[in-house]
Amino acid sequence: MKNTKKCPKCGGSEIIFVPGSAGVYGTGNNIMTGHTIMSAVPIDRYICTACGFSEEWIDLDNMDKLKKKYDEI
Repeated sequence: MKNTKKCPKCGGSEIIFVPGSAGVYGTGNNIMTGHTIMSAVPIDRYICTACGFSEEWIDLDNMDKLKKKYDEI
């Protein structure tokens, strides 16, 4: 949906964007990679208003932080 502006489930084109955020105590839509708010990796959401399907995306600039903290499967 991020790239196509269309829902892969229903074909809907009314997509809303909810930006990732990091608040106090790790609140918000993010992944913590350390103990401070500066270590938060925001997760952006794209939501189809027709069917409710959602996707979550992480900016590629933050991948190094995640790779250092978490193991690949």
